[in-house]
Amino acid sequence: MFMVSLFMDAEFNGTYITLGGYVGLDKYRYLYFVILLTLYILILCTNCTIICLIWIHRNLHEPMYIFIAALSFNSVLLSTAIYPKLFIDVLSQKQTISYSACMFQSFIFYSLGCSDFLLLSAMAYDRYVAICKPLQYPTIMGNITVTVLLTLAWFIPALEVAVAIVIHSKQKLCDFTTDGIFCNNKIFKLYCVKSTVLNVYGLIFILNAAVVPVIFILFTYIKIFIITYHSCAEIRKKAAETCLPHLMVLICCLFLSVFDAVSARLESDLPKNVNLIMSLQIVVYGPLFNPIIYGVKMKEISKHIKGLLCQPLTKSI
Repeated sequence: MFMVSLFMDAEFNGTYITLGGYVGLDKYRYLYFVILLTLYILILCTNCTIICLIWIHRNLHEPMYIFIAALSFNSVLLSTAIYPKLFIDVLSQKQTISYSACMFQSFIFYSLGCSDFLLLSAMAYDRYVAICKPLQYPTIMGNITVTVLLTLAWFIPALEVAVAIVIHSKQKLCDFTTDGIFCNNKIFKLYCVKSTVLNVYGLIFILNAAVVPVIFILFTYIKIFIITYHSCAEIRKKAAETCLPHLMVLICCLFLSVFDAVSARLESDLPKNVNLIMSLQIVVYGPLFNPIIYGVKMKEISKHIKGLLCQPLTKSI
């Protein structure tokens, strides 16, 4: 009820915002729709496959795979908050969104995006305990620990973003056209006055949501590397098999987050076609490539996917 009333109150601070980030929409309208629909279906299929495999197979009921399922769940929610509105926009003559809906979309986008960093931190801690403290692993990474980590990974970003939304709702809009295709940090440019409170909170938020988790992840993997370097070849191979996919996903999340933060604050605007491509990358790379990375690089998940794909062929033969 708190969030609903908050978003309703925000409507008094503006009416509708025009999303002006599309290029050649009149000419390529249906091409955009087919591409976006294909991407959305692929995102749903790949992520739901990962979630279902982890849910069905008992040998995947381990902390590492539960965190991977949580990442895929985030991708499904994030894509569902973004893509249906993109479908409507590319088929409409006017690309607009109410200020309250824009704030809600921004809330989902950033709370789930920041949740990904905390889930990757939980994965890094899980790998550290599994590789560096194998005898204590069942005790440390029990069901309670996993539940607490999952709860914190979703609750903390949601709370921090909710506070940012409250601050946003108090700002006055002097412009109602953004150069984006969905609601993100670019709404900063629409405010009449740059808010010092918002800027300070934004820096604190970035530190808590991204910088601190990334430092923790890097520190954890350095410790793992040091310990496995002095171990046998088999342990090093096992560590690489489980840690490399997480690092690849981290690099992807970090790159997209840096672009999102920097592009919104550039004084000189990027060309519209470049801006459109990069905006699409933000909502494509993570949700689509994360399950592909885990499906290919994680041995146990890859094995079940191959079994799933080979099963129809076996039955037909």
